[in-house]
Amino acid sequence: MSDTHRQIRLAARPQGECKPSDWEHADAPAAAPGEGEFAGATKMISLDPAMRGWLDDRPSYLPPVGIGDVMRAASIVEVTASNHPGFAIGDHVVGTFGVQEQVVSDGRGALKVDPDTAPLATYLAALGMPGMTAYFGLLDVGALKEGETVLVSGAAGAVGSMVGQIAKVKGCRVIGIAGGPEKCALLTDELGFDAALDYRADGFKKALRDATPDGVDVYFDNVGGEILDLALTRLAMKARVVICGAISQYNSESRPQGPSNYMVLLVRRARMEGFVVFDYAKRYAEAAQEIAGWIAEGRIKSQEHVVQGAIDDFPETLQMLFRGENVGKLVLELA
Repeated sequence: MSDTHRQIRLAARPQGECKPSDWEHADAPAAAPGEGEFAGATKMISLDPAMRGWLDDRPSYLPPVGIGDVMRAASIVEVTASNHPGFAIGDHVVGTFGVQEQVVSDGRGALKVDPDTAPLATYLAALGMPGMTAYFGLLDVGALKEGETVLVSGAAGAVGSMVGQIAKVKGCRVIGIAGGPEKCALLTDELGFDAALDYRADGFKKALRDATPDGVDVYFDNVGGEILDLALTRLAMKARVVICGAISQYNSESRPQGPSNYMVLLVRRARMEGFVVFDYAKRYAEAAQEIAGWIAEGRIKSQEHVVQGAIDDFPETLQMLFRGENVGKLVLELA
């Protein structure tokens, strides 16, 4: 193992889209684990839309990444040395270890995963934060009931693809919104959605009206902006709007666009609620067990988009999220 390893650090706070100059590609000394610690080599790094929000110096559910700090990220590492009783050499561990080739950890917040039970990328996808987010956002915040109509935006993304599949497992009608005919075909042909609408296509508004003649009971929003505003016009009585993310707004240099159609909430006696998946941390095991069962039964597919590369490829790979180039969970696998 080398005496140094590569890290990606935040060099400047982005204005709009991230630029190469916003990142520092640095070499850091490799450290040996102390008492009660383990060292690991990074195998896979999770790339998530929320990362863009972590770069802004403003109040949020997590403190912003500091200038000069290693970029925050969930990742999977293979243990290479250990003075920790809970982790042995060769174990694979998922945790928030950051964008770096090597890590040293005391094990807090780390969880062992078994590559013989599921592919490593699945522990960052269906069995990771996207799966947890979809599960609790839809079932707890959205209070889903059998037979309801569910509309989900960003439906071909990591969370959206899980939301739709879980809703189908629960006996609901599911409509996905995605960008491009290929993603829409994936939703209906492979993931079991009842309908998929291309928001880039001519006639999208009419297609949404035609697909929701009786309204929408649960709208799971991952994109915000104009699509959120339009979805509000399709709410059924007592509908629930789940605010998970707003990827269409994350790179905006001006104040994010809010919904102008919010009075529909009053007319339809509906509610809109935001949530953060970390609030459900004590119940992750419950969700993972149920999702794993659905995967084993063939009722859910973990959709993963794995890019092979090096740590230095992180900034460009991250931009795939905001260009809509990924299908499912975006993961950087270190070659």
